[in-house]
Amino acid sequence: MESSAHKKQDCKNKGKSNRPSEPPPKFVIGTRIRGSLKSELCNPQNLNLRVGMQVIVETEDGPKMGQVVSNKIINIRKDGSFAPPKILRIANENDLTKEKNKEEREWKSSQLCWQLIDKLGLAMNLSRVVFFEEMNKSIFYFTAEGRIDFRELVKQLAAKLRHRIEMRQVGVRDEAKAITGNGICGESLCCSTFLPEFTPVTIRMAKDQGLALNPSKISGVCGRLMCCLQYEHDLYRKMIKELPKIGKVINTPEGSGKVIKNDILKQIITVRLLDDDYMMYYHLDELREYLKKPQGNPTAPTQ
Repeated sequence: MESSAHKKQDCKNKGKSNRPSEPPPKFVIGTRIRGSLKSELCNPQNLNLRVGMQVIVETEDGPKMGQVVSNKIINIRKDGSFAPPKILRIANENDLTKEKNKEEREWKSSQLCWQLIDKLGLAMNLSRVVFFEEMNKSIFYFTAEGRIDFRELVKQLAAKLRHRIEMRQVGVRDEAKAITGNGICGESLCCSTFLPEFTPVTIRMAKDQGLALNPSKISGVCGRLMCCLQYEHDLYRKMIKELPKIGKVINTPEGSGKVIKNDILKQIITVRLLDDDYMMYYHLDELREYLKKPQGNPTAPTQ
């Protein structure tokens, strides 16, 4: 099986290499393809397009409906490796009708799948359904904690829908990216707008930034740690290096004290004085010389 698959792939690659390379387009145009919040640059060919027009775009999964979201942009990339998807034509009434029927078909398929999931008692959550008319196939995306035996589900779906069924398990982050929404900041989710790929986010990032380790405060809508914790992590690590650790006894202009809190961004250190038992607030610049002295010698530095 593997060897035949490799042979097919090799033949496919040979076919691509033998094709005459097309010159890069002079202009590209921003298009948002159905099901995606992010626009991508497409080759308008010789079509006269305006912002807001519905168009049919050539994609890896076949022709898809899209919307023009920008005017023509001069293509500054002249290398042959840049081959943006082509806009095949302006969508006509027939295309719009097919798109509407496709959406209705996907909705009915999702309702049927939910009914069968409940009937079979499967521990899975259906995310979305995508129907490919050209391949007469539907892909059902779902999330689950572990592996799911969905063979009976596929069997019943195929019997009722009468076309090929494919089940794909996705992670909760991919689920949030596909569904879209808003984070606790009020902005659209990073993953569904501009974030190109997911990178590891650890609890250490939250600790380094002095955040309260409350799951409801540092978790995104997907239930995982927020992706934005990584954005400024390097800056926080750099700024926290000179700050004394919480609980450490340090020298201050008013005597020895215990560090209670650090405001990393403002570089403010909260200290409880040991002798007078009250709080003092110092900027890091005020304590730099004192922090260099060994603890127990709270005398002011010589000028």
